[in-house]
Amino acid sequence: MSQQHTAAAASGGKPMDPDTLDFLRQIFGLVREGDSDRLAGLIERGMPVNFRNEKGDSLIMLASYHGHLETSRLLLAAGADPNVANDQGQTPLAGVAYKGYDAIAALLLAHGASVEGNSPDGKTPFMMAAMFNRVTILAMLSEHGARRDAVDSRGMTAASLAETMGAKDAAAWLVQTQATPVAQAY
Repeated sequence: MSQQHTAAAASGGKPMDPDTLDFLRQIFGLVREGDSDRLAGLIERGMPVNFRNEKGDSLIMLASYHGHLETSRLLLAAGADPNVANDQGQTPLAGVAYKGYDAIAALLLAHGASVEGNSPDGKTPFMMAAMFNRVTILAMLSEHGARRDAVDSRGMTAASLAETMGAKDAAAWLVQTQATPVAQAY
């Protein structure tokens, strides 16, 4: 899907002029850079916060994936949807589980991010955290009800994925906490 097509869809199907498209590119640039001050001014003037780019990435997806806590906080406070998946079916929570941004994971969860949102291959944020050895995020997701027994399209669980990926801390945590309640670790 082209950026013009995505932008046209966001504007009710009407094609956008080059100046508007350039403006949208600038907004996505501000988010990627974490420029919360300039973005806040646009939001205060009524800019919608659920725009998506040509890959289906929302503003909150890009802010969180790039590790911009304040920008993520700003967007969520303005009503950004933490559960919008991109064109590949990835959610912001799965992205931060992959990248290891603990504070942003907590923020997304506080704003209603689904712990069970999964990609087309069936991987949940819990599985992503396990695969990439993100123990703190595993604990957060577990406290929010993430299913340990969920399987991806290949029949792999978080524990088997952690083991396959060599994520030793995550694998150990999964074994250690299997039968015991999870204490708040973050």
